[in-house]
Amino acid sequence: MIWTIISALILGCIIGPLARLILPGKQNISLPITILLGAVGALAGSWLYTLLSGNEDTSGIDWIALGLGVVVAIVLVLIYGAVTGKDNTHDRLR
Repeated sequence: MIWTIISALILGCIIGPLARLILPGKQNISLPITILLGAVGALAGSWLYTLLSGNEDTSGIDWIALGLGVVVAIVLVLIYGAVTGKDNTHDRLR
């Protein structure tokens, strides 16, 4: 359990900024919040993959779970921006 949390925090350092990079526009979100949302996305993506596939143990990097983590992190960044009013993702589209 502790290794899952540690790995989610490490992956959060990658997934959070990657999610913000994929979104259009500029998000006014601090780096710690970005990492936190990425870590939650990594945990949720891993949980969803395990729930849907039933495969709990993989050797190496599980790319599908990683992709799900990025998608969940994108959704979390969008929700965070909408709730806090820091959503500038539509500025680039105008």
